[in-house]
Amino acid sequence: MGVKNENFRRLLLTFQALAELGSEMTAETDFQERARSILSCLMEAADAREGALFVFRDKPAVLASVAARGFGVFPQQAVIPLLPKHVHALNNVRAPLLIARATWDQYLSSNGNIAPELFKCIAPLRVSGKLVGMIGMGRRSEDAQYGDDDLQALGMMSHYVALAVHNHTLSESLAYRVSEHLKLLGSVHNFYDTALETFANAIDIKHVNVRGHSLRVGRYAAGIAEAMGLEQPEIVGLRAAGYLHDIGKVAVDKRLFAKPSALDEDEFREMADHTVVGHQIVHGVEFPWPKVPEVVRSHHERIDRSGYPDRLGMDEITMPARITAVADTFDAMTSERPYRAGMSVGEVLSEIVRIAPVKYDTNAVQALLVQIRRDAVGRRDNRFLDDRMVCNIGPTDIDVLASTLSHKITHGRIYSA
Repeated sequence: MGVKNENFRRLLLTFQALAELGSEMTAETDFQERARSILSCLMEAADAREGALFVFRDKPAVLASVAARGFGVFPQQAVIPLLPKHVHALNNVRAPLLIARATWDQYLSSNGNIAPELFKCIAPLRVSGKLVGMIGMGRRSEDAQYGDDDLQALGMMSHYVALAVHNHTLSESLAYRVSEHLKLLGSVHNFYDTALETFANAIDIKHVNVRGHSLRVGRYAAGIAEAMGLEQPEIVGLRAAGYLHDIGKVAVDKRLFAKPSALDEDEFREMADHTVVGHQIVHGVEFPWPKVPEVVRSHHERIDRSGYPDRLGMDEITMPARITAVADTFDAMTSERPYRAGMSVGEVLSEIVRIAPVKYDTNAVQALLVQIRRDAVGRRDNRFLDDRMVCNIGPTDIDVLASTLSHKITHGRIYSA
């Protein structure tokens, strides 16, 4: 009768440990904390006073502790290297087993920073036939031996523990892969950025007065997008599109860039065709940013359909193209050309606000004002304006322009250029 009662008590304890184990495995804590709690449940079920929980990592094959309790001396992370014969043997163990001095070297190596002799009982953890970890139990109270009931209790629980360890290993591996992917993506983006800056310089090399224009447009477009609250990938894509927006000008006759007077109709048509030629150049190129071709084609479109080459209206012009149009116009007006002097920042802002929202996206213009206002109040880092430019307009005057633009939007009035 006493033996039956003891068996029934142990069975109840095992089910209690299983219930506790289930709550620990689903707890919203980090794995190290969960591992310690899981180990406590296991040791209670086996009535052990020493125990450790290991995860298995291959390449190289090694058992690494994630929790340990009760041992007098135990490294912060115990490491047990495994030979192929050890991995094979552990993979073929179907239930917890007792180990002794004569048998431990069949399963564990002594080349790590912890002696395998510390463990009296081991339970390999497997998922889908593959080793994912190990439970190692040391001494019990009064150095009692582990019995069949103890091994059975460990066996019942080890399957659930194996799933927890496996899920942690998967998430750890996924996090590593994501981290490495992001590093690679960052290096790819840096490569693209450097390469596109080189292209931008090549595009503008035809005449000294337009050198640096494409670089500035890319940076201005990115700054406007940032002030509008766009996501980082969109900002990066806009900078790239700005760098390439005038790529079609490589096919334009160099003499047109140096002409000191207005272009005639045929010359203007040739210059305007740079949008179509540029689109033909970049169309089909697999950029990391899919909006580049449409920006190259549409950055001269205007809200009132007065632009080119397709005379698109407000809803037909994508936001990246609208942003680039504002950036392009701002840099062109502040830059010197053979037929005119460059305008000051204040003059350009006043003119752009005057003709918006008929010509330009008002949100993009407001974002332009936000960025230049930051420069006007003395922002020292991450300056928006090109270093060659002087911000000759104060914050108060920019606020007046922003208020004027807001008034135009909210009152729905139409202002012609």
